[in-house]
Amino acid sequence: MKLLLIGATGQLGGDLLRNNTGHEIYAPGRDELDLARPDQAAAVVRRQKPDVILNCAAFHNVPLCEEQPDQAFLTNCVAVRNLAALSAEAGAWFVTFSSDYVFGGDGKRTPYLEEDRPAPLQIYGITRLAGEHAALAAAPQRAVVIRTCGLYGRSGARSKGGNFVDGRVADARAGRRIEMASEQIVAPTSTDDLSRAVLELIEHPRLAPGIYHLVNEGECSWYELTRAIVETLGLNTEVAPVDRGGLTGGMRRPIYSVLANTHARKLGITLRPWRDALSDYLHDKFPEV
Repeated sequence: MKLLLIGATGQLGGDLLRNNTGHEIYAPGRDELDLARPDQAAAVVRRQKPDVILNCAAFHNVPLCEEQPDQAFLTNCVAVRNLAALSAEAGAWFVTFSSDYVFGGDGKRTPYLEEDRPAPLQIYGITRLAGEHAALAAAPQRAVVIRTCGLYGRSGARSKGGNFVDGRVADARAGRRIEMASEQIVAPTSTDDLSRAVLELIEHPRLAPGIYHLVNEGECSWYELTRAIVETLGLNTEVAPVDRGGLTGGMRRPIYSVLANTHARKLGITLRPWRDALSDYLHDKFPEV
């Protein structure tokens, strides 16, 4: 298959490139395909004639979304709609990504199914949910929305100054006491594992349009994740649990946002437990520790 990959310099895009086998991937830079320029996207799609458009681009700095809601909507919804429409015109599959933050998490203690009703709490979640609707409306026969959670990968998230795991390793190495949210429950997910699952999904002969949840199995709080990072690498630092009631930087985040993979599981596609993925990532990224 011929794949058009948008956002190849990010965590997920980078791992999609690394883990691709057998597909021709075209990954234009922003100078060639700027999502704020629909004419550029149209020209690239019409020239490349891809079988699948993979959109990994997003405005996912949660606090900044609150300050720049217009830009968040442009990237997470309007641009997604434009790409989906182009894919429908080209007869290509359109795969885009969304977030656990489309859910509110209040009173929830079992993983969210793909069919559960979203209830985002902040601009980021609202724009991601709007993007889901836009993709499925513009390309109802060929749009795939993949929700995921707590991503970390080799490339880091540039808009966030790196990823959560690397940040906690840096804190621990500096000897800092780490205070971490104990009330927010998530499913931390390796972009290495996620990228492999995405490639398996788009290759599946029974792929159908709609929403899929893809996360590493299991759940933990950010505090428990931080403890696992420190303990896995044998770092000597104090990690203290803090209950902030889901508030960070003056905005609400879901207390519980674990996703259940039911649709992809029916196709035989699952991700391994989060602790196994984290251990492999840490030993590979920090072999000297």
